[in-house]
Amino acid sequence: MASPPPVASLRRSLPGLVRTLRRFGPHLRAQRGVIAGGSVALVLEVLLRLAEPWPLKFIIDTIVEPAGQPGAVGRSTAVLAVAAVAVVVLTGLRALASYLCTVAFALAGNRVVTAVRADLYAHLQRLSLGFHGRARAGDLLTRMTGDVGRLQEVTVTAALPLAGNAVTLVGMAAVMAWVDWQLALVAAAAFPLFALSGVRLTRSITQVSRKQRQQEGELASVASEALGAMTVVQAYSLEATLERRFAMSNRRSLRDGVKATRLSAGLERTTDVLVALATGLVLFLGARRVLSGHLTPGDLILFVSYLKQAFRPMRDVAKYTGRLAKASASGERIIQLLDTEPEIRDRPGAREAPSFEGDVRFAGVTFAHEPGRPVLHDLVLHVRPGERVGVVGPSGAGKSSLMGLLLRLYEPSQGQVLIDGHDLRDLTLASVRRQVAIVLQDSVLFATTVRENIGFGSPDATDAEIEAAALLANAHEFITALPDGYDTVIGERGATLSGGQRQRLAIARAAIRHAPIVVLDEAMAGLDGANEAEVGEALRRLTAGCTTFVIAHDLAAVRDADVVVALEDGRVVAQGPPGDVLDLSGRFITLRSVRERTRTGEPTLAGARRRRVSVARDR
Repeated sequence: MASPPPVASLRRSLPGLVRTLRRFGPHLRAQRGVIAGGSVALVLEVLLRLAEPWPLKFIIDTIVEPAGQPGAVGRSTAVLAVAAVAVVVLTGLRALASYLCTVAFALAGNRVVTAVRADLYAHLQRLSLGFHGRARAGDLLTRMTGDVGRLQEVTVTAALPLAGNAVTLVGMAAVMAWVDWQLALVAAAAFPLFALSGVRLTRSITQVSRKQRQQEGELASVASEALGAMTVVQAYSLEATLERRFAMSNRRSLRDGVKATRLSAGLERTTDVLVALATGLVLFLGARRVLSGHLTPGDLILFVSYLKQAFRPMRDVAKYTGRLAKASASGERIIQLLDTEPEIRDRPGAREAPSFEGDVRFAGVTFAHEPGRPVLHDLVLHVRPGERVGVVGPSGAGKSSLMGLLLRLYEPSQGQVLIDGHDLRDLTLASVRRQVAIVLQDSVLFATTVRENIGFGSPDATDAEIEAAALLANAHEFITALPDGYDTVIGERGATLSGGQRQRLAIARAAIRHAPIVVLDEAMAGLDGANEAEVGEALRRLTAGCTTFVIAHDLAAVRDADVVVALEDGRVVAQGPPGDVLDLSGRFITLRSVRERTRTGEPTLAGARRRRVSVARDR
C-alpha cells in the first residue's frame, strides 16, 4: 500500500510545521542519542504490536474451526496455554517499549523546548530599544512562554506519535497485503477519501489557529499594559474602561478557539465515519472470502485487527491536526522573532575597549528613530575627561537620544560617537557599556534581594564591595533597618521602597561599576527635600572624578556643572559655563527668574513661551 495521503495533506496545509522542525533541527540533533534510543523502542513497539493479534489467529484456526475433529480437545489445551502466555508476554513487552519510547521522546522534546526558550530570551535582550519601543511586552511574553510551550506539541505529543503510527501503518500494510492483497486494496481505498475530506478542514484549522495565537498575544498585551500601570488605572478609575478592552480581546480569542475546536472535532468525526465504512466493507467482503475458502477465519480476524490499528494514524491525524496547527502558528511567531536582526550588534572584528579616561566627542552626529525624521542634526560636542556637563532643553530636543548614543543603545545615522578617540562601533558593546553607569529618574529594581539588585551593577562584586557601594549611596543605614537587611526581597520594580530609597539603591548599583563615565537622567526629579539632600550627596560621591552628563529639567541640577549644553530641535543652540548659558537673553532663563515668577504668581511657562524662552522640563 502507498504512503497515506493524510501525511502529505498535513504537510501541504501546515508548511510552518516543516519550517519549524527544520529551524530547530540543531537542537534536535543535540538530542540524537536520546532520540535514537526512543526510535529503537518505537520499532520494538511496532514489531510487538504486529505480533499481538497472532495468538488469537492460531486459537481460531487450530481450536475453534477444527473443534469437532478427533484429538482437538487435547491440542486445544496446549494451544490455549501457549496463546495466553504469548498474549501476556507480547502485551507486557509492548507496554515497556511504549513507556521507554514515550519517556525518551518527551525528554528530548522538553530539552529542545528549554533550549529554544533560552535562545529566544537571549535574542530578545539583544534586540535594540527601537524594537522594544515598537513591540508590545505582553505579546513578547506570550511568544516566549505560550508559543514555545506549543512547540512541545510538535516535538513530542503529536509529531513523534504520528511518526510511530506511520511506521506501524507501513508494517501492517505489508502484512495485510501478504494475507490477502485484494482486501488490502479495498482498505486502501479509504485513504484517498480521507485526504479529500481532510485537506479543506486542515487548511481552515491552520488559519483559525494562527489567528487565535495572534489574539492571545493581543490579550496578553492588554493585560500586561493594565497590570503595569495599576496606579494610573485606579487613580483615574479606568477599571471599567480597561475591562471592556480586555473583554473584547477575550471574546475574539474565545470565538477563534471555539471555531478551531469545532473544525478539529468535525475532522475527527469524519474520520470515524470513514473508518467505520471501510471496516464494514472489509468485514462483508472478507466473510464472503472465508465462506468461499480463500481465507481462514483466523486470517479474517487478523486482517480486521490490523485494519483497526492501521486506521489509527488517520484518527491521530484528525486528533492532532488542531494541536499541530496551533504549534505551527506558534513556531512561525517564534521564528519571526528570531529572524528579527538586532539593529545594534558587534561589528566583525570589534575589539575590547581599553580602560576609558572619559574624553567624549560627538562628531557631526545625526540620528533618527524613524527614517526621514531626525532627532539630532549634525551635532558636534566635545567633553573632556572629568568634566560635568549639564544637558538641558525642551521636550523632544534630543537629550535622551544623545545619551542613548553614548551608551550605544542607538547607532548614529551619520557621524561618529568617540570615547578617547575610539569610534564606539569599533568596540564591543559589552566592553563599552560596562564603563558607563546610568541613574534614571524611574529607577528600575528587580523582585529579588537588595544585595542582588546592587550586585547587578557588577556581577562579580563581593559582599564587601556591595556594602561599600551602599555606604557611598547613603543606603546602608536604611538597608540594615529592613527585616532581612541586604537579603530582604523587595517588590517588583522596588514597589516596597520609597522613591528616595529606590534612587539610592540605583546609585549604589551604578557606583559598584566604578565607571569613568556617568549619566544622570533626571536622577533628582520627584524627590522631596530630605531625600533630595541625601540623594544629591550620594550623586556627588558617585560622580567625583568622572565624566558626568546631567540631564535635567530643573536648572538647579546643572548649576554646578562645568559646562551646560542647551539643545533645541536636535541642535546645540548654546554651550558654555552655567552662568553664560542659563542667562542667555531671549532663549533661556535662570533658576532665580523661575522662582521669582512663581512667588509673584506670574505664568512662568506661558510667559517664557511668549518670549521664546525655553525651560527644559523633561527628557
